[in-house]
Amino acid sequence: MSIGHTLLGLLESGPRHGYDLKRTFDEKFGHDKPLHYGQVYSTMSRLLKNGLVEVDGIETEGGPERKRYAITDAGITDVEQWLATPEKPEPYLQSTLYTKVVLALLTERDASEMLDSQRAEHLRLMRILTDRKRKGDLADQLICDHALFHLEADLRWLELAAARLGKLAEEVRSA
Repeated sequence: MSIGHTLLGLLESGPRHGYDLKRTFDEKFGHDKPLHYGQVYSTMSRLLKNGLVEVDGIETEGGPERKRYAITDAGITDVEQWLATPEKPEPYLQSTLYTKVVLALLTERDASEMLDSQRAEHLRLMRILTDRKRKGDLADQLICDHALFHLEADLRWLELAAARLGKLAEEVRSA
């Protein structure tokens, strides 16, 4: 995720302090990985340097100085371009799961046991996400669905790898 673009997009609704940006980001996007304050302020500093935001005001009421940031026209254009650009699909051609299966076979370990263990871990996480989805709002449901679909694809791959384990063992050991 582009944190800079996300913060810029949040600024389109109006000027905000770094604290407000962090809070809104965490509410909307950071359920599992909230932003650190340092990350917000370093990102805002970079956006300021690049002319994508400007300081809209500085407040000093009862504490440290707080800058209020506003998005510039260049920032709006940058967000528009980012939103219009499709994300590159991840082909997963350098899969850690595949690497583990091949290494297990090369070292004559039990690859099927490793696949079973991985399947159990995927199912455990799927149960957690399904429960979270059931209890969540629409945004949380969509996030969980995205993760669940990826886990389902992994499970299908685990089943396929288990079915082809004998042939794969022959190929990797003969090379």
